[in-house]
Order: sequence, then structure tokens, then C-alpha cells
Amino acid sequence: MSLSRAPRRTLLAVGVLSAALTLSACGGDSNGKSGGGGNTNFVTNTGGIATAPKGERAATGKLAGETLDGEQLDVADLKGKVVVLNVWGSWCAPCRAEAPHFAKVAKDLEGKGVEFVGLNTRDPNKQPALAFEEDYGVTYPSLYDPQGKLILFGFPKGTLSPQSIPSTVVLDKEGRIAARSLMALNEEKLRSMIDPLLKEK
Repeated sequence: MSLSRAPRRTLLAVGVLSAALTLSACGGDSNGKSGGGGNTNFVTNTGGIATAPKGERAATGKLAGETLDGEQLDVADLKGKVVVLNVWGSWCAPCRAEAPHFAKVAKDLEGKGVEFVGLNTRDPNKQPALAFEEDYGVTYPSLYDPQGKLILFGFPKGTLSPQSIPSTVVLDKEGRIAARSLMALNEEKLRSMIDPLLKEK
């Protein structure tokens, strides 16, 4: 590698890291505004949950990789089911607050056409994240995304993308982005994002 290329690669790496850090840590932006601009018709209810009309939903980018348990997971393989994607970190207090609700709803809806997938981010190693899952009874898989690359590149610009930690994005049965919350959720609000999509034909 030439010396002239080294700084360029370093700058690129710093740029990616800086972009990852723009996710507001443990943020509570509940205004539900769309991220990325463009022609968006998102509807935000008073609970801070934004939804996209059925005919105007976008597909995600690639959301695949290694889970905290060392398995390979590709969210695209879950098409045909409603998929709940939860962005979390073991260090995040609001994530800890919502974790019991996610664990309960995931267990209640097991085998009923819903799959939960966590996106674990900013944990520099897996141990704290694995301990978090054990402490809160989280049994569904989480993709390990310490630098936030899946979060940055898995959601196209102008879609209901996760912009804080925690964030929750729910995909419809076609794998399209249907709803998003940028705050910690209780059981009632989480179910309010899932139930309408389960009823869709």
C-alpha cells in the first residue's frame, strides 16, 4: 500500500465511524419525522410511532451477518413473516427498560408469524451483550453490529430508518419497512406496531 493511499483509507474509516456515531445514543426523539428527506408520506401518531402506507413502503438493504451466538442470519430469509428489528446496546438504559417487554411479546407471538431480530450496536465485545440477553430473558437472535454498519447501510435514505438507540423498525410480510419508533417501547406500543401488519393480506 502506498503512503498516499494510507491517509485516504484512514479518512474513509473515520468517515464511517463518524457517521455511525451520529446515531443519537439512548436518544428519545419521538417526533417520528422521516430521516433522509425525499418524497415521504409517513404518518406519525401521538405515541411517536411513524408508519408508511402499504403501497409506499421501501425494502431494506442487506441486513445479514453474525449473531451474538456466532450463527449466520439474513433478515431476507424471514420474508413471509412480520419482522421486528430492535436496535439496542447493553450500555443503554432505555434499552434495559424496554427489554422485558420485547422478551415477553416475542415469547407470546412465537409461532404466530412474527420474528424478532435484535441489532446489537456499540458493544465493543459480545460478553456484555450476551449477559444483557440472559438477564432480560431475550431468546431471539441479535446481529452483532458494533460499528453500526448494518444500521447505516441497511436502511435506504428517505425511509423509516433507525436514528437513535433504542430504535425499533417493523417490516411487513414482504420485507418492507412499515413502522418505526425512535424511543423505548412498552408492551402496548410494541404490539400496536405489530398487530396491524399481522392482519394484512
